[in-house]
Amino acid sequence: MGAERLSASLTRLREALSGVRLPLELPGTAVALALVRGAVDQLDDYILPRLDRLDAPLLAVIGGSTGAGKSTLVNSLLGHVVSNPGVIRPTTRSPVLVHHPDDAEWFASDKILPGLARTTSSANDARTLQVVPDPRLPRGLAILDAPDVDSVVAENRALAAQLLAAADLWLFVTSAARYADAVPWEYLRSAAQRQAVVAVVLDRVPPAAMDEVPAHLGQMMGQRGLGGSPLFAVPETETDADGLLPDSAVAPIRDWLGELAADATSRNQVVLQTLNGAIGALATGAPQVVGAIQEQVIGLETLRADAERSFAEAVRTIVVQTADGTLLRGEVLARWHDFVGTGEFFRVVEQKIGWMRDRLVAAVKGEPKQALDAKVAVESGMEVLIREEGEAAARRVESAWQAHPVGRQLLAITGDDLGRASRDYPVAAARAIRDWQGDVLDLVVREGGAKKSAARFWALGVNGVGVALMVLVFSQTGGLVGAEIGVAGGTAVLAQRVLEAIFGEDAVRRLAKQAKRDLDTRVEGLMAAELARYTAALDAVDVRPEQAGEILAAVEDLDDVRSSDGRLQLTSPGRAEAAPRELGGSAPAALEAAAEPALEGEIIESRQDQQ
Repeated sequence: MGAERLSASLTRLREALSGVRLPLELPGTAVALALVRGAVDQLDDYILPRLDRLDAPLLAVIGGSTGAGKSTLVNSLLGHVVSNPGVIRPTTRSPVLVHHPDDAEWFASDKILPGLARTTSSANDARTLQVVPDPRLPRGLAILDAPDVDSVVAENRALAAQLLAAADLWLFVTSAARYADAVPWEYLRSAAQRQAVVAVVLDRVPPAAMDEVPAHLGQMMGQRGLGGSPLFAVPETETDADGLLPDSAVAPIRDWLGELAADATSRNQVVLQTLNGAIGALATGAPQVVGAIQEQVIGLETLRADAERSFAEAVRTIVVQTADGTLLRGEVLARWHDFVGTGEFFRVVEQKIGWMRDRLVAAVKGEPKQALDAKVAVESGMEVLIREEGEAAARRVESAWQAHPVGRQLLAITGDDLGRASRDYPVAAARAIRDWQGDVLDLVVREGGAKKSAARFWALGVNGVGVALMVLVFSQTGGLVGAEIGVAGGTAVLAQRVLEAIFGEDAVRRLAKQAKRDLDTRVEGLMAAELARYTAALDAVDVRPEQAGEILAAVEDLDDVRSSDGRLQLTSPGRAEAAPRELGGSAPAALEAAAEPALEGEIIESRQDQQ
């Protein structure tokens, strides 16, 4: 039951990891994606299949550097050629898996290494697994000859990493000339971090260096967490006509593997230690993936906030400048003066408003042309203001996005010029202004038609009264200063008095508030439509914030399962008490108690005269 619960928890984690999308190139993204791919591959290739059949044969993967002699070692261990070495590098293109004929059922199906096709003949395809039954190999043990970890072919390197991650036991082959190379040690350090069971074969050691080189390599292994792993030193020697090493050179390795295969307890300990480390690596690596997801989410949220803030500022500016007298300048002021009259109008502005109203009523017949001109001037002034603020908002967003690595990527891939307002924005702005002016005219018609002063209303005309209300809206906050107070300020006072004479003081306040509220609403809608271009660009990025929570929940569930089930004690290195270095971990309830450690960390030298 413990293995089943653990398998279900790991399947949940696999589902969470397999859906991870990190489309933005940020620091750490490549590493996180590699972690995701490696975790999913290892779950599919090794952890889940192995949990399903803990009694399957021990899989020992032979890995190492180019030209280290991996295929030669495999062939020599078996006493005949099963994996063809070559002179031209890379030598191993198709992996070769050798097993005892009685264990064929374990490797014929795709439960183990499901991504690889099966063949029983030689192949040159890196995605095809050559399966070779051989009675010379002990039952309960399989050997897999993997491609070079430092192959010049990227596909071979990727396959080598995948196969090593699917191993119960690593038999890592290096040579006396290359044992300090960086690439092999990257794999060995990874194995040490995961507590995988590893044995190292130091091949082609000159006889004169048999005392010095293996000792140095053993020291390096101890310093890097592999002090408990056996080290086999194979002397440099000639091969026979079939390219096989003398039996004495490989006998210690064969005997060690044979002992593991023959002892069910030791074999199961190897499986559980490597399995334990692999599961622990998933748990400890998951936060890095979560962090990468959150970095992408935070980047997009930052850009979204920049865009929202920029267009909110545009709305704020327009809202302020359509109430502080800014629009009562230039053409708007001139056309309003044309409508109400200059000179004489300002000389009598302090006189009784009733007298001025009577004068206007007597003088005006029909709809004054000057009122229409003033309405057009208001429309033009507002259009300039709104278009300028829309363009300024777009420039601010582009500037903010250019300063952010995520923003630069979005600006580079989007097909829209986000540094400017949309092509439809000028038309939309003009339409919004005309619609608002239409609403103002409808408002004054509804209000004025029911008043006793309707005659005065119609004498001024719908446009005249509407423009007066617009002028009043534009001067509500008293932002006028200096000479403007005497000119535009007096204009606003007159507009208010004219409107109060028609509608009454309370109605004028209500009409002005409603007209301003309607204007602000239209401005907000206009800017929201422009902002939508930026939010659409952000939403098109396939980053899924919920994935971080799904991964964290899956890891928490995995930790709970592992800590609560004492029958399958697979603790997470660095998160709980680590398993013993030698073979570690506790066997499931179905298995016997752990046997004595089988790996002693000794240097085992092969001699040509050994029998």
